[in-house]
Order: sequence, then structure tokens, then C-alpha cells
Amino acid sequence: MGILEKIAEIEKEISRTQKNKATEYHLGLLKAKLAKYRAQLLEPSKSAGAKGEGFDVMKSGDARVALIGFPSVGKSTFLSLMTSTESEAASYEFTTLTCIPGVIEYKGANIQLLDLPGIIEGAAQGKGRGRQVIAVARTADVVIMMLDATKGDVQSVTPTLCSETLLAFCPLQLFQTSTFFVLQPKKCGGLSYNSTVPLTHCSEKLVQLILHEYSILSQEDCTPDEFIDVIVGNRVYMPCLYVYNKVDQISMEEVDRLARKSHSVVISCGMDLNLDYLLEKLWEYLALICIYTKKRGERPDFGDAIIMRRGATVEHVCHRIHRSLASQFKYALVWGTSTKYSPQRVGLTHVMEHEDVIQIVKK
Repeated sequence: MGILEKIAEIEKEISRTQKNKATEYHLGLLKAKLAKYRAQLLEPSKSAGAKGEGFDVMKSGDARVALIGFPSVGKSTFLSLMTSTESEAASYEFTTLTCIPGVIEYKGANIQLLDLPGIIEGAAQGKGRGRQVIAVARTADVVIMMLDATKGDVQSVTPTLCSETLLAFCPLQLFQTSTFFVLQPKKCGGLSYNSTVPLTHCSEKLVQLILHEYSILSQEDCTPDEFIDVIVGNRVYMPCLYVYNKVDQISMEEVDRLARKSHSVVISCGMDLNLDYLLEKLWEYLALICIYTKKRGERPDFGDAIIMRRGATVEHVCHRIHRSLASQFKYALVWGTSTKYSPQRVGLTHVMEHEDVIQIVKK
């Protein structure tokens, strides 16, 4: 029996098993086995095959965005509109057969946009270059899930066709953040399990069934699925933005309903509608900030911003300017919303905010 058959058998057993107190341990073991087989499925084949065309592209710019969706939803047209790259667009499906990169220039940042081939049912098992598409998406900072507004909720609701479901099969989790665990492998001594919060989803007995020879420190109330993700260690968590294209072909009531959904933006590539708002939301999901530098006795340089991630400190800015600057750092003067008064003298641990101005003084 192959891996796919084993996975299918476990999924059938999970669907047949009732969820209650008596079966939660059995379900936990089944989910652990399922995660193990899925990890094996994603491992590259050891047999040498013919060398083919490369799929992934080198990561560049300040952030990377993966454009994923079903065939013929407007991904290539969107890439051509937002970047200077021309991606072939046609009325037939699977016009794009490989990864096509482009660069969005926005607020001084260079955001790499990847147009990926359309995913289909069975993409997680490798159909339609599905594994390659998902592997590239794992390297992105944000996933844009493009949908056809004229098809209603069919694409996002039907379980067998849902892009989110296909991605969830592989180690890529949308809309969630990682669970905070500390794993300390031990050569001997059995299982030591500590928790700093009350656990309502994952009991110590269930943990013992899933994992026997590890020392676990749990600082979050997690579910068995999240616990298994931490053990396997290959799950990637990232934000996702649903983009409904072709809204010029539906009624205003339907546009309003789609726009009010969480993590959703409505656009029309054919009529250039709402693309500016999409860029604003994308900037927000990427958590990017602009920081401007200033030399002593001169005006700030607003023409060349340093692009950082939200939560960046003065030390991160020093490393971005030059790798040896932090070792020569004396203090910094900062103007902006991150300070109580302007300018404020700060140290390396000061957290910067969007559009702050910094002047670094060396020893």
C-alpha cells in the first residue's frame, strides 16, 4: 500500500470516528500518523530523473508575495498591471505554466510578486505542478488567493475545489500564527511535560500518546493539530488575502457582500478598479515600515527610505545600513511617532515605527 492509499485510509477512519471524550486519544494518534505520511509525501524523490526547467526564482526585494488561484481568474493580468513584467494572458486555462516574477514599487519598497500556475483538485498530490506551486508559496511573506467574483462562493466554499484546503494538505497554514512551544529532546528519562496555562484541547495523556521521548514546555493552550505541527516542525504560518477579481461583471449588492468578508478585497483588472486599496491592504499584511535617515546638520533624506518589518529596532536599522555600524554605535536621535518628544535620544533596543527619521551617532 502506497503513501497516498495510507493517507486515504486514515482520513476515512477519522471521518467515521465520532468526536467525544472516549475517542479523542484515538483521533490524536490518527492525526499524528497522518502528519507523518504527509511529510513523507512532500520529500523529494530519491530516483534521478531528467533535468527539467527550474520553477522557483531567486528571492529579491523587501518582501515576496505569492499569487495563487484557480486557472483563468486573472492572475497574469494582475501581474502585468501591477508590475512592468508582461505575463501572457488568454481566455483559455493554464496559460501560465511556470513561475513568473515581477516587482511592485510601492512607498519606496520593492515587493516581489510571483505569478504561479493555477492550482487544481489534487494539487497537493502533485497534479498540475501542484507541489512546486505550494513549495514556492511557502517561501512568500503573504499569499494572495485570487478568485473569480462571477463564480460566487463556489471556489471558496466547495471543499473539493477550495484552494485553502489544498494548501492545508501541505505544511502551509493560512490566517494563523505559530504556537509557542519549547521542545527539548532528551536521550533518556522519559517524558517531562510542563504547562504555564490551563489546557483545554490537549491533555498530558494525549501528549504522551503522540510523543514519548521528548521534554515539552507548553506556554499556550493548543489543539492536537497545532501540537503535531510543532513536533513535525515543517509547518509555515503566513497571512492570506482573498482578492475577488471581475467585480465589474456582478451586481453592486454582490460586490458589497464580498467586500465585507474578512481578509477580502474586491477588484477589477479589466477596469483598474480598487487596485490602490489592494496595495494598501498588501502593505498592511506585509507589516512593512519606512524609515528615513538624516545626517548631522542636514535635512532628512525622504527620497530613499529604509524598508523594515514592523517591530524593527535601531539595531536592525544599523545592520541594514552597514554590518559594522552596530559595533560603533553610541546613540541615535529619532524623530517620529515612536518617541515621546522629537528628537529623542535612544539606544539600540528602541523600536522604530513607520516614517520615523533617525540620525545615528558613532563613538
